[in-house]
Amino acid sequence: MSNKNLRNYWKENLRYLAILLSIWFLVSYGFGILLHDALDNIRIGGFKLGFWFAQNGSIYVFVILIFVYVRLMNRLDEKYGVHEGK
Repeated sequence: MSNKNLRNYWKENLRYLAILLSIWFLVSYGFGILLHDALDNIRIGGFKLGFWFAQNGSIYVFVILIFVYVRLMNRLDEKYGVHEGK
């Protein structure tokens, strides 16, 4: 892979990481801590939404983001020709 392609590959990879980690930060810190009181007015399954995000939401979102990252990286690897053969 040429240096230009390598730089572009890592630039896209870091952009994906920044976006996905920002989403996780927003859900875990923003919804679980900062917006906790505002979200407590809404209930899910008998639990206040702020409590739910603090206890479960960030974990669920993190697991979903792992699968999203894998999918994005597989597409990126194919785009730059560095994917593993099946």
